[in-house]
Amino acid sequence: MGKASGRHDFEWVYNDQPHTSRRKEILAKYPQIKSLMGPDPQLKWVVSGMVLTQLLACYLVQDLSWKWIFFWAYAFGGCINHSLTLAIHDISHNVAFGNKLAKWNRWFAMWANLPIGLPYSSAFKKYHIDHHRYLGGDQLDVDIPTDIEGWFFCTPARKLVWIILQPFFYALRPLLVNPKPVSLLEIQNAVVQLTVDLIIYHLWGLKPIVYLIAGSILGMGLHPISGHFIAEHYMFLKGHETYSYYGALNLLTFNVGYHMEHHDFPSIPGSKLPQVKQIAAEYYDSLPQHTSWSRVLWDFVFDDSIGPYARIKRKYKLSKQE
Repeated sequence: MGKASGRHDFEWVYNDQPHTSRRKEILAKYPQIKSLMGPDPQLKWVVSGMVLTQLLACYLVQDLSWKWIFFWAYAFGGCINHSLTLAIHDISHNVAFGNKLAKWNRWFAMWANLPIGLPYSSAFKKYHIDHHRYLGGDQLDVDIPTDIEGWFFCTPARKLVWIILQPFFYALRPLLVNPKPVSLLEIQNAVVQLTVDLIIYHLWGLKPIVYLIAGSILGMGLHPISGHFIAEHYMFLKGHETYSYYGALNLLTFNVGYHMEHHDFPSIPGSKLPQVKQIAAEYYDSLPQHTSWSRVLWDFVFDDSIGPYARIKRKYKLSKQE
């Protein structure tokens, strides 16, 4: 468990991300894909059902012992809350109500945020734009681990700790790598979240709050669903920076596994990404893909060639920043 990873730096490249050119090529060949862009009318109902399910769970867990609070937080609440973070990911692309109702998407994301227990949706939106626009960008894409993470979390035991602590790295890394001013929407997000947390505490006590927040932390740490964090962009094969996964867990994660397709067409809702793959199959079938997110976690921990440093990075000219 003590052998260090073989990588000592990121994989630096000097070409643009592949998604831009592939998008143009696919649209030229299959212009009908444009019809898939736009809002998903079912998303608001699915997300609302999940939020209400978690609010019902808050009522049900109020009298449970602490060991069962944490058990259900991991086994049930963690799955729903992780899924809701991926709904927020989809909503950040305005696929709940469309681009013409952008503010509705921001407020609906706050509704989806409520079971997570901590304000998240508005901050995620402003950084996720950069992740798409500047994929792998040094000091721009905060999805990339820091040098300290790559240097320290280099043995199997330390990489396991890094996976467990992933929610904290995702929350704190933007503040260190690319800090941005706090927006009015983030303040609103925090006020709405704190208000609902206080209402839940007043109605049912502390245990439902712990259930929600623990579910978010546990569900985004060492959890089968959290394998998607590593599966999406860690370089399992040299030169390949984005990977798709087409397995059953997509049913719980708004098809985030169709990640190659998502980066090619971020304005297409997750529910329609399988149609992209079906229409343009020759562009995706031959690309490297993952078959198991649990296997991704296992390989990340025990494969010496994979670790936080196993990411492609590139420099973007400052003139491209907005």
